Amino acid sequence: MIYYHLPGLFEFYSLYEVFLPLFRERREYFYDWCDIGSIYGAPGDSLWGGGRVGFGDAQPEEVAELLREYNISARLTFSNSLLGEKHLSDKKCNALCALYEKNGQVPNGVIIHSDLLLDHIKKKYPAFYFVSSTTKVLTDFKDFEVELRREDFKYVVPDFRLNKRFDELNGLSEGQKLKVEFLCNECCWFDCYDRKKCYENVSRKSLGEDCKDHICVSPDADKGYRFSLAMQNPGFIGVQDIQNIYEPAGFRHFKIEGRSLGSAVILEFLLYYMVKPEYQLNVREAIYLDSMLDLF
Repeated sequence: MIYYHLPGLFEFYSLYEVFLPLFRERREYFYDWCDIGSIYGAPGDSLWGGGRVGFGDAQPEEVAELLREYNISARLTFSNSLLGEKHLSDKKCNALCALYEKNGQVPNGVIIHSDLLLDHIKKKYPAFYFVSSTTKVLTDFKDFEVELRREDFKYVVPDFRLNKRFDELNGLSEGQKLKVEFLCNECCWFDCYDRKKCYENVSRKSLGEDCKDHICVSPDADKGYRFSLAMQNPGFIGVQDIQNIYEPAGFRHFKIEGRSLGSAVILEFLLYYMVKPEYQLNVREAIYLDSMLDLF
């Protein structure tokens, strides 16, 4: 079984409120070889947030109830890289941990960058599992292997530029392969030299610092995120890649990015990665015609 980790726990609650019943009740629409491993995200004003500028405004209690109903793991995206001791007492983020630590029958996780925060959550909320964030920008395969050997992490998300390093990836042990969670649909410039600074800028904004927006160095920065461009990225992992290359090699976990995008774009990701081509229109119509959901 292949497990997808989907974006927008708080950002796209309304979309998942419609999508998850379809996934359960019309399973014939979906590939039988895939399942939902988790849904990840953070409320828009989370001090511990990072990775992307958040805008999630769904009520945490409602989100928790939805994932509890469908037995899906919730992951809090707490990947801020610039946290200090003074930030660990943040009431809202600690309340989120208290709410999600033991929510339902499946374990919930935290996507994390800061070892300081990791130690804090391990001590205070020990039921969580942890995911090493791609915001660490581990582009050296040896550094990635070191991260895989850390017992703190159940999963490690490498930088997308390691996605096709098959000689080294195939040399990993079976256990290590099961810890790797590939970022599939990154649209960032493959030759970007400023990715870590981009993530740090988001971390500063989450901390409430008055700082300028990061200026993207990509030659295609003016085009924004386009799935069609992401598919041309050398690090892109498509459905055929998953079935024909990664799964036979022993890899099972794939992360779909998109927390800062819109619901309509997220739906296209879900259709592409999870829905059989002959049923994509059925799912699209069911979502679009739901009067309670505003995709735009």
